[in-house]
Amino acid sequence: MKALLVALYVAHGCWVLPRHLTLRSRHAITGLRRHAGGWQLWSEAQGWQAVQLRPDSLALPALIVLRFRRPGQWFTRGLCIAADSMDPQLHRRLRVRLKFSRRRWAAAG
Repeated sequence: MKALLVALYVAHGCWVLPRHLTLRSRHAITGLRRHAGGWQLWSEAQGWQAVQLRPDSLALPALIVLRFRRPGQWFTRGLCIAADSMDPQLHRRLRVRLKFSRRRWAAAG
């Protein structure tokens, strides 16, 4: 039983690391944009996809934690954006937009 659990943890790690930490998978989310229709996330495999930001998203000076749901899916996902991952001015603008956007929780249209 222990060997099976260890094998499952290793398999899960092999799936998560390239997609969420090292961003080397085609499915890794590497872009975010806002337009008139709402928020969208970019991955090489799926292109731009509309998402709905969740109210438990968090915008701090050092870190932005985006919680989002894709249309048609029940579960939410998270995305961390560290302050040193982008230009400081752009990071600040994103934080301000997330905090003060009137329709940030609206469903993607």
